[in-house]
Amino acid sequence: MKAMVLAAGRGERMRPLTDMRPKPLLRVAGSCLIEYHLRGLALAGVREVVINLSWLGEQISDFLGDGSAFGLSLQYSQEPHPALETGGGVFHALPLLGEQPFLLVNADIYCPFDFSSLALEGDDLARLVLVPNPAHNVAGDFVLEQGRVRADGGEKLTFSGISLLHPDLFAACTHGAFPLAPLLRAAMSTERVSGILYTGTWSDVGTVERLARLESQLRQG
Repeated sequence: MKAMVLAAGRGERMRPLTDMRPKPLLRVAGSCLIEYHLRGLALAGVREVVINLSWLGEQISDFLGDGSAFGLSLQYSQEPHPALETGGGVFHALPLLGEQPFLLVNADIYCPFDFSSLALEGDDLARLVLVPNPAHNVAGDFVLEQGRVRADGGEKLTFSGISLLHPDLFAACTHGAFPLAPLLRAAMSTERVSGILYTGTWSDVGTVERLARLESQLRQG
């Protein structure tokens, strides 16, 4: 199975830290955010990873190289600036990802999740990892009921930024910038999205304050 790490964002809320360094290369507890994901993917048996690049992307490719240091083979999907958003970025990278389901991970989260535990069911187009709602997203994103994910109809949980997607989710798409969420909601409407609740350590490192909080948490073990 292949994986894609989303690393093209500008990181506006992390400025000034991201003025001269891309967000995935910000360090926490001695490692860059993106390194935690690459180690986790390699541990799960993934060998080929695609990383999309835009803002200061050459710093990421220069730092990670071909991925051999992680036991991986890395390919880079270059995007313009501003980037193509999540959906557009994945669609742009599909020629590198192939025709089989692939893991998708946001580079700007921290989560020691076992990627090998994800698999698609039947003719599903996506499997999402959901987490309890953090303080910055108390309304949540999607509903999880008996292993199925729906857009509405109950108490919502937060999408973690980790998923397993089938390329057919993007069958009706064309090149350009667009978000992923509408595609997921369309698949939910036809009962083709499953999910799990993850209650372990998870952080959306979206602000300088959250980065500092995660640093303190990891340093304390």
